[in-house]
Amino acid sequence: MNILRGSLRNAVVFSRPVGYPSTAPCIHGYLRGRAFSTAQDSSPSDAFKPKPKASTPLRRTASASLPIRSNPTPTRGSIQTVFTLATAERYLLSRLRSRLPGQSQTLHDSWWIPRWGDEGKEGEVFVFSNGSFVCWGLGEDGARRFAKEVISTGDGVELGPLREAETEELEFVTDPTEKTRIQGDLIILGRVAPLESADSTPAAPPAAPVFPAETLMARYAFSQALSRSTALSALEVSLEDYLSSVAQLPHSLEKTGKPGLSREALIKKLGALMKFRQGLNLNRENFSDTPDLYWTEPELEGFFKSMTAALEVKARTNAVNDKITYATEVQSTLRQLLTESSTHSMELVIIALIAVEVIIALIRDGPELWHMAFGPPAEDHPGPATTAM
Repeated sequence: MNILRGSLRNAVVFSRPVGYPSTAPCIHGYLRGRAFSTAQDSSPSDAFKPKPKASTPLRRTASASLPIRSNPTPTRGSIQTVFTLATAERYLLSRLRSRLPGQSQTLHDSWWIPRWGDEGKEGEVFVFSNGSFVCWGLGEDGARRFAKEVISTGDGVELGPLREAETEELEFVTDPTEKTRIQGDLIILGRVAPLESADSTPAAPPAAPVFPAETLMARYAFSQALSRSTALSALEVSLEDYLSSVAQLPHSLEKTGKPGLSREALIKKLGALMKFRQGLNLNRENFSDTPDLYWTEPELEGFFKSMTAALEVKARTNAVNDKITYATEVQSTLRQLLTESSTHSMELVIIALIAVEVIIALIRDGPELWHMAFGPPAEDHPGPATTAM
């Protein structure tokens, strides 16, 4: 789905897929533009301008980030962008290695590129197998350039490329005096507790990463949640397109008594629904399970779950499952009607064949059957003979 871009600087806009239930709103994308870039580039009146009301958690809690945005400190860095882009249903990470810079390395379920971009505009990238990647400090232009130069040029990296890329955009700031967390609609990268296991960190840290190594795993946890949300957005859009393609089936059944599709076409539609549900619930990078890493790292689990909750991944997943269930019921009903129609046609054909067989049997064996039923016909006997005189 295209994310509408405008020139509004003081609003963060979330779009909801068409037909998405209002009881489970979806953070589907963000209008590019900061609410507050820094305290220096915003006047006091602009800094405290209220944001539009909305039903999504990040919009409801956006005001919580105002103290961070409007009160700079000597230890706090500038506000930067974390941008997520989904371009395919899946990535084959094993085929991506030859396209990555030398310091790139695997980090749990991702490829980690600690430094990418032009000098002075470098950022950090996490590439996940669910068809999305997360860029810290690059922005949309840098993210799309990474997709063009690295992802799309890789031989067979993308499985099921999307017609239109899906995006998510947030902002973050570094401050070693603050505790790492998501506050309102802003990620603060600061203090983190030591990890429980040394295996959670990279075996060979790069020489000069763009961002502090102390918050690397926090960035990874936030990135994994963001990537899931963007991949879910892509699935939501695909499902909406699918539902639009079958929306006329119930109306056709109501008006004409026929679904308007062949049995084979309906089975293909049912297979597409099964594919949606498999992608939603059964793949390794699904949207419900907590990754194994966080079972031994409670603080990282907190980062991951806080971002997941802010993006309403669970509610959106349940809503998609409900839509798939309803669509499956409709498809199953239509397929049953087609089966009954096919059975009725077969019965008529069988009756016709039996009738033909009966007619042939009567023509061929009719006289014999008559004799068997009623006996042979009576023969003509001559009258009594007269005596010659």
